[in-house]
Amino acid sequence: MRNEGQENASDCRRRPGIVLLVTLVLLVVLSTLGYTLSSRLSAHRHREQYIIDYSQARYACDSAVKYALATLQDINSPRLVVRSNEPDFSDLFWRNEQEYEEYLAEWAAGKDVNRSESFGDINDVNDINDVNDVNDANDFDYSVNVIDLNDGNSLKIRGPYGPTWPLVIEAVEFKVGSATVRIEVEDENAKYPVGWVLLDDEEVQREAEAGFETFCEWMDVGDEQIDSLKRELKKISEIKPFKLNFKPIVITEKKTLAERRAARTRRSRRGRRVSRRRTTRRTIPATVHTADFAKLFHSSLIDTEVLARPTIVSESSKESALKYMGMWASRKVNINTAPRHVLESAFAFGGDKKEVAEEIIRRRRIKPFRDIEELRSTLLRYSDSIRKSEKYITTVSRFFTIKVSAVAGVAKASAIVGIIKDGKKTERIGVISG
Repeated sequence: MRNEGQENASDCRRRPGIVLLVTLVLLVVLSTLGYTLSSRLSAHRHREQYIIDYSQARYACDSAVKYALATLQDINSPRLVVRSNEPDFSDLFWRNEQEYEEYLAEWAAGKDVNRSESFGDINDVNDINDVNDVNDANDFDYSVNVIDLNDGNSLKIRGPYGPTWPLVIEAVEFKVGSATVRIEVEDENAKYPVGWVLLDDEEVQREAEAGFETFCEWMDVGDEQIDSLKRELKKISEIKPFKLNFKPIVITEKKTLAERRAARTRRSRRGRRVSRRRTTRRTIPATVHTADFAKLFHSSLIDTEVLARPTIVSESSKESALKYMGMWASRKVNINTAPRHVLESAFAFGGDKKEVAEEIIRRRRIKPFRDIEELRSTLLRYSDSIRKSEKYITTVSRFFTIKVSAVAGVAKASAIVGIIKDGKKTERIGVISG
């Protein structure tokens, strides 16, 4: 009896412990279930909100693309500006912060710039006969820059069109619903045409390779990256050879016997003369080649992430090779808008590349070149180099990209549109959406 009493007392002492343990286990299970449920509900709400935000951003981006294309159709060729009293944009990409400040200080001292001085209205172009001078009521409105030598960030060196290179217009920002939209238009003829590396003309392949290496050296691209890019571009050339002059494609289509009989039956019933032609010809514009190469250059065949990595870094800028490469199958460089290393790459086809580039940079600040004939007459001593490079240069840009980004909440949508613009005629090459 005594043993049984002791066991019962022991059981009574254990029961509260067991109940407490079971309670703790239940609490842990319930808290885990509650946390899991709340996490899933939160993730579900986040996904739903992201879908809503992305839909708004995508709609805003698509609307902005349509707006940009419609606006560009109403504007003639972008207008170049005179920069005779300003520093040149051409060599800024390789300067570090100290060199940049010294460059500005040297320019300001040489020009005797006041503490606060206006550049003037960049829409004032002196030569009304200049092909790049367009007085249009629909021109974009640029702001006037003011120099304050006490503030190093106040002076922004203008590019060929006014805004910083390679922008054709100042970036435009506005709201579409709850999304914030940004539109940038860039001059593709101011960049190095990557298609030059693919040229299948044996007479210029050595010069093309020399020009490419010149470009890569300026951009501090390593030998390993250069070799990798060459291999990638070679694969593209095996798919489709690149040429300076694309020609329209003429397709001859033969009608089947059933189609010819059906056509004869229809014409006979109408009492018309029956045609005996068995083939038809259809012409596809040459721009289809441009679109093909634009797709290839933006495909996974080229590792653009490597090219987009900054190789020249300062406190205020990060420069990469991709920023200066024309990836939309442009075939000519605009001597009025290209920076120094792109100019040197273009004149590698003719020789005296450094001297010609220096002369162009010095003279175009005073007045943009009207045409290649003016370039030739101005730089007579380099006429042979200009003649050999004439196929690769121009004075009026025709290739542009419209970059649109829209942000709504945590979602972002983007699109890049490649266009060819000839006067008021605008032709779309392709669209890359992200």
